[in-house]
Amino acid sequence: MKRYLIKRIIMAVITIWAVITITFILMHSVPGNPFMSESKMPKVVYENLQKKYGLDKPKSEQYFIYLSRIVRGDFGDSMKSRVETVNDMIERGFPVSIMIGLEALIIALAVGPVLGAVAALNQNKWPDYLSMVIAVIGISVPSFIMGTVFIRFLARNIGYLPIGGWGGFRHTVLPSAALAMMPLAQIARLMRSSMLEVMGQDYIKTAQSKGLSKATVVIKHAVRNAILPVVSILGTVVSNLLVGSFVIEKIFGIPGLGMFFIMSISNRDYPLIMGTTVFYAIVLVSMLLIVDLAYIVIDPRIKLIKEGR
Repeated sequence: MKRYLIKRIIMAVITIWAVITITFILMHSVPGNPFMSESKMPKVVYENLQKKYGLDKPKSEQYFIYLSRIVRGDFGDSMKSRVETVNDMIERGFPVSIMIGLEALIIALAVGPVLGAVAALNQNKWPDYLSMVIAVIGISVPSFIMGTVFIRFLARNIGYLPIGGWGGFRHTVLPSAALAMMPLAQIARLMRSSMLEVMGQDYIKTAQSKGLSKATVVIKHAVRNAILPVVSILGTVVSNLLVGSFVIEKIFGIPGLGMFFIMSISNRDYPLIMGTTVFYAIVLVSMLLIVDLAYIVIDPRIKLIKEGR
């Protein structure tokens, strides 16, 4: 277990370093710089700005300076904001984004497995068909279209839920629901196929032959084993929720980190682009590491295999 954990941490660090390096190279490969759009900027002001943000230094030196800052947890100063650093923007926007993402994750984990299990236990019956129709809609319809549909039919027609903005729990319901639809559908489909496979196993037939109730067989034996594939994709689900929230935040006017990311691209704010990208990479890699460890805890057989290598 300890050996496996050390390997995963080393791989996580290498992955984050690769993201930092690739992002830095891509940002500095784009022709021009953030200050070239200022047509009336005096030459001395332009040179001072270049010097302030270290853009006058060789690219290799800039890279190692930035890498040392990342190690200290410093993402640098925004080139466009006069009052906030990149750390300040992340500190202000990420709690909003994580709230939307966590609510969407809770919806997906609460509804998806249940939907899949019900479909499997009622194979080729109307609950199965209804569950799979919902799953197909969730996978086929992008979250931004789902968000627009929710705004049109739930916010405008019903009037209880706000169309957009940020102010409390009511403002999170529609964006979280729209963001949750795709992972919910993926989990439901995976849970259905996994349940169908598990219900045909010998140990399930043995449990049934012992006279155990259907609820006991399903909950204690079937669901516990069928849920393992769902746990294995949680890292991907979380990453999709965080990245997908960019578009949802834009549609619903939510002041999350996605707003800063989109703003940084349009303004060519190098530190903000790299800071938000690297920060998300750190979060996502950490989530994948946690999911791997959770998978080992849930299924001890994985632990034995890993320790045997």
